[in-house]
Amino acid sequence: MDRVFQRLRNLDAYPKINEDFYSRTFSGGLITLISSIVMLFLFFSELRLYLHTVTETKLVVDTSRGGTLRINFDVTFPAVPCSVLTLDAMDISGEQHHDIKHDIVKKRIDAHGNVVAVRQDGIGGPQIEKPLQRHGGRLEHNEKYCGSCYGAEVTDDDCCNSCDEVREAYRKKGWGMTNPDLIDQCKREGFVQKVKEEEGEGCNVYGFLEVNKVAGNFHFSPGKGFYQSNIHVNDLLAISKDGYNISHRINKLAFGDHFPGVVNPLDGAQWFQDAPDGMYQYFIKVVPTIYTDIRGHTIQSNQFSVTEHFRSAEPGRPHSLPGVYFFYDLSPIKVTSKEEHSSFLHFMTNICAIVGGIFTVSGIIDSFVYHGQRAIKKKMELGKFS
Repeated sequence: MDRVFQRLRNLDAYPKINEDFYSRTFSGGLITLISSIVMLFLFFSELRLYLHTVTETKLVVDTSRGGTLRINFDVTFPAVPCSVLTLDAMDISGEQHHDIKHDIVKKRIDAHGNVVAVRQDGIGGPQIEKPLQRHGGRLEHNEKYCGSCYGAEVTDDDCCNSCDEVREAYRKKGWGMTNPDLIDQCKREGFVQKVKEEEGEGCNVYGFLEVNKVAGNFHFSPGKGFYQSNIHVNDLLAISKDGYNISHRINKLAFGDHFPGVVNPLDGAQWFQDAPDGMYQYFIKVVPTIYTDIRGHTIQSNQFSVTEHFRSAEPGRPHSLPGVYFFYDLSPIKVTSKEEHSSFLHFMTNICAIVGGIFTVSGIIDSFVYHGQRAIKKKMELGKFS
């Protein structure tokens, strides 16, 4: 057994020196104190990095198919009244949605930005008593209401029971509404009067859209858009004499849910128009993103980049429907971000490197200082004897 212990003693890489041969110096104590402070500082810095999460980001090919894309928006138009502002959406699959009202809230604002009224858009117009029937007479008791579409009927059974329904029938026909006062539904609902009452006001519209996960666009415009002789026009151009000012401020625009670190480049963006009419376009590249937090909770969302262009209504150029257009396309590359801690082994390796490195460096410095001091002391002693 003694031979085994002796062999273990021979393996000792840290031989001990008798304390009688130690030489403690002031410089050595100072270097020890400084190296200890540096060691503690680096230790706590490494510990803070270990306790905090790091986000690892990867780029992969997006192989997902189908699904929907949620678009959250909050846009303010200082010079477009809520009564004429509409929201349309369409995509490359051919699906179109005109004058979207679901999940949309509009706030009437005055010239100073103060809220005048808030209303949530709905389907259909207000109930009116004894409206004009399609056959020309007034609605009688126990008679079913069927309003005229004023020539825009597709079949003999078509009825237009509100101003919105007449405008939609006109839009499908490619007609513009030259004088809403001649339409019984619009006259009784006070459509023109409502437009006139809101002159000089603006509108804040916010809500969300659920669209197919394919390239498409959505746009805000004054009035319903339709095609006439292959030109995109709007059904309220005849009502407005001075055109529409499409100055706007984007309070929020996001494709999907919020996640830590996301930056939406259009949040807070604003643009002011000097001349009436024109089309302001945003071309957006949407990048699908999957974010996984430290607890394993996954958020399916998107990031995007954007470029802008204003198309003015100049003489000699094809007329463009005034409004603000958002054209979006999906990137084939998907971003995956995952929160995680650095490994404990990596942390321990760094701690050992800090301790060993500081001991080594401080030992070299101490040795250099000690031998320097001894050399100076010897020179001084030799000088006295000579």
